[in-house]
Amino acid sequence: MHQIVADARASGATVGCIPTMGYLHDGHASLIRAASKKHRLVVVSIFVNPTQFGPSEDFERYPRNLDHDLKVVAEAGGAVVFAPTVEEMYPDGARSTIHIPQISEILEGASRPTHFDGVATVVSRLFEAMHPDEAFFGQKDLQQTLVIEHMVSASEIDDVRNVTVTVLPTQREHNGLARSSRNVYLTAEDREDATAIYRALTGASEKMADGENSRANIEAAMRRTLDSVSGLTVDYAVAVEASTLQTKDLFISGEQVALLIAVRLGRTRLIDNMVVKMP
Repeated sequence: MHQIVADARASGATVGCIPTMGYLHDGHASLIRAASKKHRLVVVSIFVNPTQFGPSEDFERYPRNLDHDLKVVAEAGGAVVFAPTVEEMYPDGARSTIHIPQISEILEGASRPTHFDGVATVVSRLFEAMHPDEAFFGQKDLQQTLVIEHMVSASEIDDVRNVTVTVLPTQREHNGLARSSRNVYLTAEDREDATAIYRALTGASEKMADGENSRANIEAAMRRTLDSVSGLTVDYAVAVEASTLQTKDLFISGEQVALLIAVRLGRTRLIDNMVVKMP
């Protein structure tokens, strides 16, 4: 991987990367296409990272299909797939991890206590492997992108600290459901129930556009929509400051507010978000 990047740089190329866990979909393809417009060498990593899964989570059953992924990368304009083994990524085992205080400990971090330590650690190692100028992520994992931005800015490793992190809009299916590799777990009934997530986000954003600035009222509106679906269990539905994910009682004019939702449908956990500017 280092040699491929060195050869590309010798010819004047810049490097864009898209870190993924594979089972690629149109959301990943949109990131690859965006990277290929800016960089001559586009590298996609495919690595199902064990350190970001909790003991009762879906590491073993997480969907994998490398042949399909290679086709998606090629058609979207990617040049290289970096698909290391667990032993290559963690040659001495996962004996140390990177912890980003505060922002990794709330919301997803509260539900999945070791998750973001695993994310920060593996992305740092992937950047060391791929030496990118720019890394592309989707907004669907908003908290993850903030953790990665903090990790990059705090890193003392040049190959990590010098990476530009670019976050692009969430890609959605025709019914508003955010594209996710885990959507493959959903039944037809689950998919219908899952549309409540997007309805809750858009309904709350419309209230905010009409001038609603109370966190409690915004969150209550989302919960009413989500609670109307009997098969759906809500982990959280919150309105927070978009840059810090911290709560406050009232939002002010011009402020960027993140609406974040996490729910369970059967054995599947889904997350989504929307960033809204207060009028």
